[in-house]
Formats: sequence, C-alpha cells, structure tokens
Amino acid sequence: MTVRTRFAPSPTGMLHIGGARTALFSWLYARHHHGEFVLRIEDTDRERSTDEATRVILDGLSWLGLDWDGEPVFQASRQADHVRAVEQLLEQGHAYRCYCSREELDKMREDQRADGKKPMYDGRCRHRTDHPEDQPYVVRFRSPDTGETIVRDMVLGDVAFNNAELDDLIILRSDGTPTYNLAVVVDDSAMAITHVVRGSDHLNNTPRQIQLYEALGLQAPCFAHIPLIHGPDGAKMSKRHGAVAITEYRQAGYLPEAVNNYLARLGWSHGDDEVFSREQLIELFDLEQVGKTAARFDQAKLDWLNAHYLRQAKPEDLVDEVQQLLNVDASQGPDLARVIASLQERSKNLVEVADGARFFYAAPEAYQEKAVKKNFRDTTWPLLERFLEGVEAMADWSGEAAHTLIQQVCEAEGVNMGKLAQPLRILVSGGPISPPIDLTLALLGRDEVLRRIHAGIKALRD
Repeated sequence: MTVRTRFAPSPTGMLHIGGARTALFSWLYARHHHGEFVLRIEDTDRERSTDEATRVILDGLSWLGLDWDGEPVFQASRQADHVRAVEQLLEQGHAYRCYCSREELDKMREDQRADGKKPMYDGRCRHRTDHPEDQPYVVRFRSPDTGETIVRDMVLGDVAFNNAELDDLIILRSDGTPTYNLAVVVDDSAMAITHVVRGSDHLNNTPRQIQLYEALGLQAPCFAHIPLIHGPDGAKMSKRHGAVAITEYRQAGYLPEAVNNYLARLGWSHGDDEVFSREQLIELFDLEQVGKTAARFDQAKLDWLNAHYLRQAKPEDLVDEVQQLLNVDASQGPDLARVIASLQERSKNLVEVADGARFFYAAPEAYQEKAVKKNFRDTTWPLLERFLEGVEAMADWSGEAAHTLIQQVCEAEGVNMGKLAQPLRILVSGGPISPPIDLTLALLGRDEVLRRIHAGIKALRD
C-alpha cells in the first residue's frame, strides 16, 4: 500500500501555526513512508473563501518546503460527485429529506433545553413520506441510533462514541451545496487517502465520517488526531501567544528550517534531541511518537532554534531574504553576503541581520544621542584627526591595517582602544553597535569611511 496523506485547509483565513504543524506532520509521515502528500483546498464556503487566503496558504507551504504531489485539488470543483453521493444515500435509505423550518428547529432545541436534554435533531422527518414541491429542504444522514462507533486513532488510541448521542447531520444544504462531513468523505476516498492527520478538534467529526464511509460502501482511512497547541500559560493558542499567519514569521525574519524544526517538536519527540535537519525529520518521524497531550508554544525556544540555524546558514543563501527586508538599495556598497556573514553570530533572526546591515548601504543621517553623549569628549577630536591622517597616508586598506592604526593612535595618546573605536563606530553607523570595528571599516571601504567620518565630525562639532 502506498501511503497517501493530505492537507486540506479552508481558504477562509490565513495559514496559522497550528495548520502548518498539521501540514508538516502529514508531509513527514508521507515522506517517511516513501508515500505521497497531496493538497486539497476546501473552498466550498464560497462566501468566505478568498483567492488571497488560497495564495497565502500556497506561499506558506512553499516557504516551509512542504512540497505536494500533483496539482492542488479545489473541493468546489467536485460538487457534482458530492451530490451523486447524497443521491446514492437517499436511494439506499441512508439519508432523507428534512423539511423542518428554522423556527421549528429553534423551538425543538428550546424545548429540549427546558427539559434538561442535549439539544439535537430528534429525527422527526425520518419517516416522512410527503415531499412538498414548494417547500425547501435539506438532506440528512440517517445515523445509527444504537450501539457505538469506534475511532481507532493512531495517536489517541480507541475512542468510543455512543451513536444515540450523534444526531442526523445535514449532508446537503437547502441551496444544494454539500456540507463538510459529506464532502471530505467523498474526496478523501476519491483521492485514495490512506491516512488522515488532523487536529484533535476534528475528533467529534470522525465517528460521523466513519458512518458515512460505511453507508457509501467505502474504505475509511486511518486517523491520527494530533493534540492542539496551547500558549505557555496553558490557554488556547491566540494571537498574544504568537498564533499569527506563517507568512508573518517569514516577515519577522525566521528561517523555514527553524520553523519546521520547532513545529516538529510541538507534540513529537525523539529522545531529548532538539535540533533536527530536514533529512533527519523524514528519517525519524512517525505518528507513534506523537504525544496525547496539548503542546505548549515557547517563543524563546523558537528564537533559540532560529539563531542556531542562522549561524549555520551560508551567507549567500540568505541574500535574497535579507535584501527584501533591507528596504534600501544594496547594489551600491559592500557585498551583501560578506555583510551578512559579519552579523550572523550575534543575530536571532533576519530582521536583526537586515537592521544591522542597513547602515552599510545608507549613511547615517543622525547619531544616537545617548551614544554620542557617552563616547564623545574634548579628547575625542584629536584622536579622530590623527586617525584621519593615518588613513589618508595608507597605501593599502584592510581591516587589519585599520585595526593597527587605531591601536597605534591610542597607544600614542595613552588611551585604550575603545576611546577611538567606539566614536568611529558611531560616526560610520549612527549608533554604538556594529560588527567588529576593523571588519566594519574594511567592508565600508576607505573612501566611504573618510566621507562618513568627515560628515559626522562636521555634524557633531558644529
């Protein structure tokens, strides 16, 4: 049997971290078993589905490297197959038309609550034989009302549902469109899905879907319901915990390798290991190691992983992403890959890299007031003048030569190197933080260094 998993997002919103983890687990399970991972866009809610949300989902999966096999399937295009399945269920007596009005249903539930009962459809149209031509109707599935439906879950184990607690769900709306539970069963069967990996919030749908598979004479897939992600406080994940669109992590400077690694560890483990390459995740991942309890989102752990992958990355592989974050033209100035290399070790994400790189391509228009006040004294100006004289006299420019010159000037004046190095850093970058001063000066080049120092002296002394 070829393992076939799927990710089936609804394009009514963005791809968030929970959905991305579901996609990752589905993708890893398929790749681990040398199977196929397919994508289905569940766009049957035409009013709320948007092309923008679809694009963000596709972009997010592509950025994470979760490649799917074949072309995406759009569920709305399969409506004819869904309707045929409903007709089959009607013909075989597994479904029936329900003519209850909204008011009638509301009154029914109100009475049930008043009697202390669980509000649910009571099956009053199950045995109705008249079919009024001018009255709208929905189609309901005739759910078994005795016994149990067992979900044999690969993560949660066997979960039993009392059939008497499952009312007759609507499978076709009055406008002729199918509902989620019907459409997903028909589509998963048509797409030969062998394993359905999804969040545990879908567990209550599963017994209904199993009943539909049986009624349609179809083989149900294996199910794996993965626990939800909670915030560090144990509450349901929300925006304040970091539940934002996956594309926002990209905009915030996270690397896809780090996000994948982090998402994999949200509910899955392999001993005490924390860092996994893509290849290692494919080799090691299986659903049997997924825990049953909710995973807790830890921003600090994500930041730590991202800093790790950032340090390991080849600078040239980061150029395109950093260039997009810079918002300045990096074609006029030092090689961006060399600048990135100078910043990787001390940065947690690409936004920090871009922020640290920006001054290499845009001379400072102002100087951090606190840094100037702390580092500029009357004794600073003679040091800068002697440094400028040395630069003008240099035959060759390099970081090593600049370092030697700073050292010589400071020794001659009897001060430590910071008394000159820090003012130089502020003049060329606008602030007190940059890569090592010798590397910073080397990357900027002698002409640009001279221009910025002269401009800074003029601005600060006038």
